[in-house]
Amino acid sequence: MAGRLGPWVVAAVVAIAALFALFSAPRIPPPLGRGSSAPDFELPRLSGGAPIALSALRGEVVLVNFWATWCKPCEDEMPAMQRLYGALHDEGFQLLAVSVDDEPGVVVEFSERLALTFPILMDTDKRVALVYQTYRFPESFLVGRDGRVVERYVGPREWDAAVYVERIRRLLRDGS
Repeated sequence: MAGRLGPWVVAAVVAIAALFALFSAPRIPPPLGRGSSAPDFELPRLSGGAPIALSALRGEVVLVNFWATWCKPCEDEMPAMQRLYGALHDEGFQLLAVSVDDEPGVVVEFSERLALTFPILMDTDKRVALVYQTYRFPESFLVGRDGRVVERYVGPREWDAAVYVERIRRLLRDGS
């Protein structure tokens, strides 16, 4: 009888341990997407000066773009981001390019080579990227005036294409 109970006891202990591990594992928050409140952050500017906090831009439409200099698709979309920023910045649109590079020097060279004028923020420890649950670059979040995520974009975009310009203008005008 004792020999027969051995496998059952082992199986029960393994099942209990598995259930304990399952229910005690840290909870992963749901993906950040449409309608989610955009997590606030404050990061230093590449150019120096006061850090920028997302909450300070409440009331404006903001595109938060996570990128890196070593990411070719990120580089490919930067000229279109610059054109978008140039076209809509005076209308209440903000663009925050959050670099996850380790070294600011390579970001300065990259920015100068592409003549970027929008704010570039440094997330060298990737803490903000982690909060935004992003690890695929480029990845962007369009945030409405109310601080909620309007859209999440994974991968590069031709940001100055009519579809994006009109979407942002509509948000600037009506909030939708």
